[in-house]
Amino acid sequence: MADDRPASDRDRSPLDVAAERGGQAVDRARHRSGRAGKIRARQWEVTLVISIQAGLAAALAALIAKNLLGPGAHVFAPAAAVGTIATAIGQRARRTFALLTGVGLGIVIGDTLRFVLGSGPWQTGVVVALAIAAALLVAGKGGPLVGQAGGTAVLIATLAPMERGLEVPRIFDALVGGAVGLVVVALLLPINPMRVLDRAAAPITAVLCDQLRELAQALRERDADRAKGALDRLRSTDDDLSRLHDALSGAEEVVTIAPARWHRREQYHRYARSAEHLERLLLDSRAMARWSTTAIQYEEPIPPELPDAFDRLGQAVVEMRRECKNGEDPRGTRRIVEQCAELAGRAAATGVKSFGDSIVTGLRTASSDLLRAAGCTPDEANGFVRRAAGAGEREVHPPAHRELHRARPTRTARARRRAHLAARAGVGDRAGLPANRRPAR
Repeated sequence: MADDRPASDRDRSPLDVAAERGGQAVDRARHRSGRAGKIRARQWEVTLVISIQAGLAAALAALIAKNLLGPGAHVFAPAAAVGTIATAIGQRARRTFALLTGVGLGIVIGDTLRFVLGSGPWQTGVVVALAIAAALLVAGKGGPLVGQAGGTAVLIATLAPMERGLEVPRIFDALVGGAVGLVVVALLLPINPMRVLDRAAAPITAVLCDQLRELAQALRERDADRAKGALDRLRSTDDDLSRLHDALSGAEEVVTIAPARWHRREQYHRYARSAEHLERLLLDSRAMARWSTTAIQYEEPIPPELPDAFDRLGQAVVEMRRECKNGEDPRGTRRIVEQCAELAGRAAATGVKSFGDSIVTGLRTASSDLLRAAGCTPDEANGFVRRAAGAGEREVHPPAHRELHRARPTRTARARRRAHLAARAGVGDRAGLPANRRPAR
């Protein structure tokens, strides 16, 4: 079977390919380590707030448990408060409910089986096994509910024979700790949801802007390796997307349960919609980077409008983030996206092949997703991009106007037409047709 790879790929030895892959791996590792340091620097504020929240919740829970529940070792109240705070942002209310459910389930199963089976090593094993099984059946998967059910069953099976009345204080400790944790999160030290979202979205928009510019330069220089490097860096954003999803979940929790942040609800929902389309834009960019790499490798024609369109798309990402952060009308985003779509239309009209045509389609799709991230409806975004791309195509191939290009009949042609009409009139006279049925003269 014939080798359909480009000549540049067939000429490379396996050693060259291995060396290139090794260099790319080193570049990716260096890039990721640098980005990891930047991410840690961005997250220091959130880390500091969570640490202060956990310390304050533990102190308040211990104080309240000591004063309200009487003397004793109220270890579970601060532990429950810390467990509520230290869980992933956006899951604290759910975590508190799971914690209380697990405690109750462990107490019921542990106390019932201890009464039936008695106390001892093997009884402890049976109690814990059944408590974990029941918790897994309730929760469907592992998590705080399962952990609390198992831990509480251990405490009941081992400590209850030596210390009577352990069950009720354990329930109240869990209630106090969970409630204090939620109060600290919702009332005393609520985080700023929009700041958290902005810090989570910043790495994604930075990568998009940088790599779209990198793709533009790779297309201008017809450098397939450079385009492949941009594709690799666009593919390495999964961790950033995961952090953005966590931030969205945390911000939703804060604007739901924290009265001091209720005025941010509308802004949060607008930001959440933008984040959804930002993720789609990232996927569009990965596809365009792959098509760009293949188009260069197969030596397809690349009109200069294509790299210019990539530059405009990167500028539109930056403008969209700025306008969304400041709550401004996305006029600047629309203006730059219009330029991107026009350039894509001009590139299509200039002449591209299969992968170039895929790039043009990807640019139009990315432009529409970016407009939807800026707040446009799907119909508005698609219509806007379609009109802009059509305008770009018409700049290269203006539509033919019948009035401008219709050829004027010559004198001979006019004489021939008069003769033809006269002949038709003569046939009508010979056939005896009425005047109203004869051909017009």
